[in-house]
Amino acid sequence: MTVNIRGRAGLECPGMDIRHLKTLLAIADHGGFAAAGAAIGLTQSAVSLHVKNLEETLGVALFDRHRRPPVLNSHGRELIVKSREIVDLYDRMRQSFNPAALSGVLNLGAVPTVITGMLPAALMALRASQPGLHIRVANGLSEELVGRVQNGELDGALVTEPTHLASGLDWQAVAREPLMVIAPAHLPGDDRGLLESLPFIRFQRYAWAGRLIDAQLRDRNIRINTGMEIDSLEAISLMVSHGLGVSVVPCRAIPRPFPQGVRAIPFGEPPVYRVVGLVARSGNPRVMLLEVLYRQLRCQLAEGAQTR
Repeated sequence: MTVNIRGRAGLECPGMDIRHLKTLLAIADHGGFAAAGAAIGLTQSAVSLHVKNLEETLGVALFDRHRRPPVLNSHGRELIVKSREIVDLYDRMRQSFNPAALSGVLNLGAVPTVITGMLPAALMALRASQPGLHIRVANGLSEELVGRVQNGELDGALVTEPTHLASGLDWQAVAREPLMVIAPAHLPGDDRGLLESLPFIRFQRYAWAGRLIDAQLRDRNIRINTGMEIDSLEAISLMVSHGLGVSVVPCRAIPRPFPQGVRAIPFGEPPVYRVVGLVARSGNPRVMLLEVLYRQLRCQLAEGAQTR
């Protein structure tokens, strides 16, 4: 697609390629030419060529090349604002004529427990129904991923519900996952008894879910004896199945959330939940792609609930 944009002195600039505008947005969102190329699947030289074509078409420089790496100048910043409007309008126009088909690249973040939980089945379903939609997934902790969404590096992220949502961000809850005490299958006892009598395998305290677990342990005055701290739910479950301790972890909405040899009981009465959801920037131009991902995740969870 080509569009006309008024350049210097109000002159129209015919023949501008929408792909070049998307490349410019990628540079702004990812912080540089190389990072933009990696995000959208172009070489750095191809990214530079797109920028050069834009500058020649508009008749203005878009970057201050006296700085290393080059940074957007006033013309570039102005074009970023206009480009977001144009690209968003273009994507909406395409979708209005073919609502069943989506295309484009969605840069998504997800916490590890989502990557090994609800996300794979949703991505497989989307690949089958939306072959033109490409989703790139980055792994990280909730706090880190929310920051990357806020600075434009990611279009959205599946994270534990934040206690405070920064201005300019939107939140949609996807799933409520109960916190469970997991212990070796042969051991009896309630949640408090198990937690106070066995070595405690701590779910990473720097994760938001880990902070929630620690807060609940303090509120209930449960005395634990920490033996390990592990950042992998699968590793914790394996340690527990071998009789090395007890833990509190979220129960993911998948057919077999815990391996054989593990007993899982609710943590607290009533049970405590962590909420996993989708965080994105308000007015994100990828809003349609995020919405179809959200609907697919909710669909997968509903289907899973019916089969369990």
